Amino acid sequence: MVHRIINISVGMEIGQKVKVYRLRERVAPSIIGKLGKIGTIKGFRMTDGSGVGVIVEFEDKSSTWFFEDEIKPAQ
Repeated sequence: MVHRIINISVGMEIGQKVKVYRLRERVAPSIIGKLGKIGTIKGFRMTDGSGVGVIVEFEDKSSTWFFEDEIKPAQ
């Protein structure tokens, strides 16, 4: 299996801490609860052909993906 490091346009990478600061679309309450939370980037995925999604894992070990413009580096 080949692993590649992918840097998306905002320069984020696997292992980086990020904060969820907005949600583009209507989502489940469990995801709305992640707004303002900090998590760790665990991977990337192709979205509907228009970009890259970022898979984020949170302290409670839950994970979900976000569009790159929904998260920003944690400070």
